[in-house]
Amino acid sequence: MRRQGLDIFVNRIASHQELQSTEDLRNFLQADEETMERLRSQETGIFKTKPADLMQFFKDAQSKVSDIVLGKEKPVEESNLEYEKLKHYIFELENHLAEVQNHAYRLVKRHRELGQSLSDFSKAVKLLGACEGDALGKAFSELGTKSEALSVKLQKEAHLLLMNFEEPLKDYVRAVQSIKATIAERANVFRHQCELAETMKLKEINLDKLMLTRSYKMGEAEHEYKELKAENEEATRGFETIVRLMNEEIVRFQEQKTLDMGIAFHEFAKGQARLANSIADAWRSLLPKLEACSTQ
Repeated sequence: MRRQGLDIFVNRIASHQELQSTEDLRNFLQADEETMERLRSQETGIFKTKPADLMQFFKDAQSKVSDIVLGKEKPVEESNLEYEKLKHYIFELENHLAEVQNHAYRLVKRHRELGQSLSDFSKAVKLLGACEGDALGKAFSELGTKSEALSVKLQKEAHLLLMNFEEPLKDYVRAVQSIKATIAERANVFRHQCELAETMKLKEINLDKLMLTRSYKMGEAEHEYKELKAENEEATRGFETIVRLMNEEIVRFQEQKTLDMGIAFHEFAKGQARLANSIADAWRSLLPKLEACSTQ
């Protein structure tokens, strides 16, 4: 089951326009175990930060949190109606998908438990049939055989329900959580861009003052301003890239979700109909023999 899930996941990644040529995917598919262990062991994130830089990071964070709590500063957010609608849709979608996936899990569990119960019932009724003779014993034996066959069908249907219904729902819950993480990252990049823009305005005002006073600090201030301007332009390009990719990926996500959910629910309904017909046919075939025994 895990192998099937991994196969589906890798095929989706490999068919993605942006991800199919990434180094991460190439390493995952082609690298040997030694290379993979080396890549896993590489330290990333804040753990490579120097202690002094890390302490400054926490001091800055504490200062910002204090400013927000005391009302000195409000968190900067995008004022975009369409984007707000998208965020609301994603948060609502996660809740509803998670709820449906939870019920799908319970359905799979119910099928398995019912299959196991029928298997136990089959063994018990066969032993009962062995104690009886003639038509009654034969009827009990056939009842046990039918129960055993239905038990196998239920277990098989539970597996199909897991792979074709619960797992796709679980995948989409994870996908929505990834979208939420991207929304959070987009907010961070936007705030950083706004902070740089505000800092640039202050630097410009400072430059004007230094120009009027012809200060000896003019050269240093101009150098800092150019560096800040380049950083701001890079941050702007990064934010625009995130916005563009999000817009493209959301369209692709919704199209794929519509297709995948349609298939999943169709397979669910088809499987339940198939199982119901099998159960009805099995019990129906026993009715004449059981009726004959009850009228003797």
